[in-house]
Amino acid sequence: MGKSDLKIVARNRKARHDFFIEEVIEAGIVLKGTEVKSIRQGRCNIKDAHAIIENSEVFLYNMHISPYEQGNRYNEDPLRKRKLLLNRREINKLIGYTAQKGYTLVPINVYIKNGLVKIELAIAKGKKLYDKRDTIAKKEVERKLQREFKERY
Repeated sequence: MGKSDLKIVARNRKARHDFFIEEVIEAGIVLKGTEVKSIRQGRCNIKDAHAIIENSEVFLYNMHISPYEQGNRYNEDPLRKRKLLLNRREINKLIGYTAQKGYTLVPINVYIKNGLVKIELAIAKGKKLYDKRDTIAKKEVERKLQREFKERY
């Protein structure tokens, strides 16, 4: 694997289904020893994860990193809160968004970029049930049109 390769480790597929994504920001994660090895093996889950701003710092909650098999006593708690690395301007922007009603910070992807573990954090607004139904209906119509187009040509 080359230096500039991007290896996606975990995706939050439900995020785009449950939220309207306004903006995406790349952030680093503060990890301890064996967590990095575990992530490199792809043993990471961000399905239930979310980020919260506390004291002008951004923390990620409910990101599950499975314990590293050879880690024995050096393994950390799989669900501990992890600090996200962002610059002050980005944090202020996130504070502005989350102060608005209905906005939340949801992780979309965890990946390895230039040997460092990064996370794609989305500023998102929750979808209501009827919004989800609209999205599903639009996708079905699109699929139907694709099928008809394929049959004709």
